[in-house]
Amino acid sequence: MSLGYVIKEGIAGFRRARLASFTAIFSLFVAILLLGVLARVSYNAYEVAQSLKQSIDIEVFLNDQDENSLQDLRQNLEEQEIIQEVTYISQDSAAAIFKEEFGTGAASMADLNFLPASFRLVVASNTAINRVDSLVTEIENHENVDEVRFNQQLLQMMEQRFRTVAIAGGGLGILILLASLILVFNTIRLTIYAKRDLIKAMKLVGATNGFIRRPFVVEGIIQGFIAGILAVSVMFVVFRFILPEYIPQFGVLSWPFGRWYYLSGAMVLLSIFMGYWGSQWAARKFIKQTSISE
Repeated sequence: MSLGYVIKEGIAGFRRARLASFTAIFSLFVAILLLGVLARVSYNAYEVAQSLKQSIDIEVFLNDQDENSLQDLRQNLEEQEIIQEVTYISQDSAAAIFKEEFGTGAASMADLNFLPASFRLVVASNTAINRVDSLVTEIENHENVDEVRFNQQLLQMMEQRFRTVAIAGGGLGILILLASLILVFNTIRLTIYAKRDLIKAMKLVGATNGFIRRPFVVEGIIQGFIAGILAVSVMFVVFRFILPEYIPQFGVLSWPFGRWYYLSGAMVLLSIFMGYWGSQWAARKFIKQTSISE
């Protein structure tokens, strides 16, 4: 089959069912735009959550111990896979921090040197809460450790909220994709119905279903490409020029992985794939049902 014929017939499908084609392109455009916005906002929310998790430190307060025991404990902590950084705070450093935070009026208390030495641990940002709990339990059982403190409730709340948002966003994205897929399916079905007499004639002269199906698939791909380009363009304009004028916070939203073309390329490819899938589905189903004898 000539590639030129396939492309020509695919484009001709727009003229035969203009309203249906416009509806399919518009629905795909809205779906891909919403998914792109959802992906960009979710990525930035994930980055914020990760930065907040990095600010949650584990404080390990120590009993009085000799230098060798201190070094052994520090080495044990540094060997933990989920710990990114270990900082030792001596009694003198703890007193200085105490005076800085509570003012000069607390200097006499700090001079009593009642504050214990400690380790401050920074946990890797992608660490699950259950692994942090296991680590805290392990450290608490060490003979040279007096107490371990970390904001467990805040970490649990962050993980629960982010998990809820991820599930809700994923469910919404699936619903949007299904809706756009069904609209593309219906568009191609209407186009096939409009060409049913031509399809019957082609079958009479020996044309296969695959031969007849290809122009409709090309039509769906073209619809997806147009919708994807429109969605990327609108999202760029909205986030670059319109939203920052009214909500300045949107001006600082970063693109996933720091580059605009990753998300933009994914949006266009997804739109093309949805157009291809919907048209392939419809063409396979309804061309087979178009009987010569009807």
